[in-house]
Amino acid sequence: MIKKIFAGCLMLLPAWLAAQNKIPVSIASADSLRDVSDPKISPDGKWVSYSVSSTHIEKDYYQSDVWMTSWDGATTIQLTHTTEEDESHARWSPDSRYISFLSSRKFEKKEDDEEATKQLWLLNRMGGEAEQITHFFGGVEDYVWSPDGKKIALIVNVTDTSKYMEGTETVKPIVIDRFYFKEDYSGYLTTERKHLFVMDVATGDTFRVVDGDYEEELPAWSPDGKQIAFVSKRMHEDWDRDDNYDVWVVEAKPHAAPKQISKSEGADCDPSYESAPSWSPDGKWIAYFQGGPLKLIYYGTQHLAIAPANGGDATVLTANYDRNIWNQKFSADGKLIYFVAEDDQNLDLRKISVNGGDVQQVLPGRYTVYSFDVQQEKLAIQYTDPNQPGEIYAVEGNTKRQLSHQNDQWLAKHAIATTKEFQSKSKDGTMISGFYVLPHDYAEGKKYPMILQIHGGPTSQNQNEWATDWQLYAAWGYVTVSMNPRGSTTKGEKFATALFAHWGDIDIADDLSGVDELVKRGIADPNRLAVEGWSYGGIATDYMIAKDQRFKCAISGASIGNAFAGFGTDMYIREYIEELGTPWRDFQNYVNNSYPFLHADKIKTPTLFMCGSKDFNVPLLNSEQMYQALKVNNVETQLIIYPDQFHGLDIPGYIRDRYERRKDWFDEHLK
Repeated sequence: MIKKIFAGCLMLLPAWLAAQNKIPVSIASADSLRDVSDPKISPDGKWVSYSVSSTHIEKDYYQSDVWMTSWDGATTIQLTHTTEEDESHARWSPDSRYISFLSSRKFEKKEDDEEATKQLWLLNRMGGEAEQITHFFGGVEDYVWSPDGKKIALIVNVTDTSKYMEGTETVKPIVIDRFYFKEDYSGYLTTERKHLFVMDVATGDTFRVVDGDYEEELPAWSPDGKQIAFVSKRMHEDWDRDDNYDVWVVEAKPHAAPKQISKSEGADCDPSYESAPSWSPDGKWIAYFQGGPLKLIYYGTQHLAIAPANGGDATVLTANYDRNIWNQKFSADGKLIYFVAEDDQNLDLRKISVNGGDVQQVLPGRYTVYSFDVQQEKLAIQYTDPNQPGEIYAVEGNTKRQLSHQNDQWLAKHAIATTKEFQSKSKDGTMISGFYVLPHDYAEGKKYPMILQIHGGPTSQNQNEWATDWQLYAAWGYVTVSMNPRGSTTKGEKFATALFAHWGDIDIADDLSGVDELVKRGIADPNRLAVEGWSYGGIATDYMIAKDQRFKCAISGASIGNAFAGFGTDMYIREYIEELGTPWRDFQNYVNNSYPFLHADKIKTPTLFMCGSKDFNVPLLNSEQMYQALKVNNVETQLIIYPDQFHGLDIPGYIRDRYERRKDWFDEHLK
């Protein structure tokens, strides 16, 4: 017996030694992580394609290529090898022979041409060079193959082909007459529109399907190839004024008249979720997600619905399931619909019968599935959890099998900090869920400096996924706590709408309950606390330091402390009106939601502000105002502006810089 135990210890020893030799995650090593996404199963079921994004250190940009792995996992092939541009959005031809993808390669561009736009390319998966098959000036936004492989439905950015004033190199002035006139990444919105086209694959001939000024998005072919479902706002002429998206169906021919399928007042298949309508295999039904009431904007629950493809009343299948769903897809036999659902810090794969009934979890566990694909009886998912960066997995029964291995070597070298789920009790007795992450040198009984990281949204959630931030903070010696306060989408509509028009109120108490709980447990040092966040996380940070003095420092990213300044200067005019009204009619609402700026004299916390110079989501002027207010009041502060960056930074060097500045700020004030 002793011999067996000793032998077992010898077998375990190499693994133990390997664990000791692992290194914590660093800012430099985080650059080597790869982002793996967008699984698509070939129609013959033999392969899964996906996109892999990696960091080009020398040229300081992210590049994306298309890969594929055989269903049995035995063979993996990199299909594209770009050195300059992204290759993404890969899709299989119906005969599984070709893979198409979007790329902004400058294959047919001369040096004096304007910047290349994304076009559709075609690649024989058996080898050879990719061929560019579209040449639209504004580029291709989205596309889908027809079932017979002879046509492709395209969403094309139709725009003015003349950028400069006639006879000069002077850029034309921007002329704006739209209600919704600016958007992050896109800039100012003028005459550009997204329209539905159909292309003949053999000849390259194209035609526009639907006339008019309305936009079309997220196309989906009917199984017989005669019709196309799409998403559009076209209920009234001034469609910019609301988010009432609906699902429509149109014959795949020029100048066709669309027929409305979904008729709820909410944002059905809101394009921001990239969740196209799904046809049943027999072509009789269309599945989509039904948006919540328009008056609740993002706070309302999205439900799964099906409607007859020839028109008629919809049936809401998840009316009794109070959780957001999207990315709906019929099973091959048409009896089930798969979808992803936000539920209690998971974003997991679910299914339901087309006849209704209980929602069932497909894969047990605590995890996040961002995207998935269904082909025949096969399921492929983009899977991540707190210990696993995203990879592609096959789902077989209630188990998963890893297909891509893009981050395996990286994981083998790095020690991963422990992430734990927990609950705390807010001041009104409501139980709040959250996470905390322990530093690598954690020893029970010792108190550590702690960072409260607040998520964005506010209608989103911290979830069971890989978080590079949390791993870095652990490597730097900090505990991280991150809660899902009211306003989060983790516990249904009532929980989310508790924050409606009351930013920085009950959510602050909920976040602080997590801090108090970890202090009570003896994990966090109450004298060495910091708070930080980006977007709504930055907004909540501003509220936090205006209302509470316990934090030794703060980092506020892409935030707003003055609702008056946001009206008309960011991209949320519709949301302002629905949630707060207008400043001239609902003055007190704006006062209440401008607490950080109007009470800046109460802020004593050293605060680092950060923002991109081109952020149209939460514009720079808001960070400038808060920075200036603290400077006037002689509070330690600094403002970091990232040139030509939008709401999310997308240059690796700037992301590294942000991490380095975070570390320096925390270390200076907490150690």
